[in-house]
Amino acid sequence: MSDTGRQSLTDKASSAVKPDSQKSMTEQAGDKVKGYADSAASTVQPQGDKSTSQQAGDTFSSNSNQNQGGLLDKAKEAVGMGGNQPQQNK
Repeated sequence: MSDTGRQSLTDKASSAVKPDSQKSMTEQAGDKVKGYADSAASTVQPQGDKSTSQQAGDTFSSNSNQNQGGLLDKAKEAVGMGGNQPQQNK
């Protein structure tokens, strides 16, 4: 179960598993909005008020109130799925 105003770990995982190249523009936009909202909620929620699972999820997804990529971002970049790569025309 997720904390109030936060994206569940299941939602984060399912969003991360599917590559952006296989998502519609609507899905990509929705993921970005949800990610920004979750990150904002993470920033305003004190670390001591977070559940253990939310703290673990924040560490994994880089929402630990620090300006550095999380483990998920680093793994995606390692396999070429990072968000900083140019889109290919089809």
